[in-house]
Amino acid sequence: MNRPEPKRYLDADKRDALFREGGMNAVCLGESGAADHAGDEEASWAWLAMADLPADSLAFLKKQYGASFIRERGFLTHRAEQVYGSDWLDRV
Repeated sequence: MNRPEPKRYLDADKRDALFREGGMNAVCLGESGAADHAGDEEASWAWLAMADLPADSLAFLKKQYGASFIRERGFLTHRAEQVYGSDWLDRV
C-alpha cells in the first residue's frame, strides 16, 4: 500500500540507527513511539499501521478497537491472514 509518510519525530541519526538494527519496521515502530510521546496520536497510529506487526498484535487491536479500525487505518494484515485465515477480520 502506498501512502504518504506521517510526520517524522525521530532525528536522522536515530532513524538511521533503527534502520540498521531492524530495517524499516524498526523505524516505523520507533516513529510511532516518538509520535505518541509527542502527543500526536494520528501520526502514532499511522506509523504503527505501516509496521509489519505480528498476528497476535493485530488480533489484540481487533479485540480492542474492532475490525473497521484496522481497515480504516490501513494496517498490514498479511501475517494475521496467514495465521487466522483470510477472513479473520470478518469473524467474531
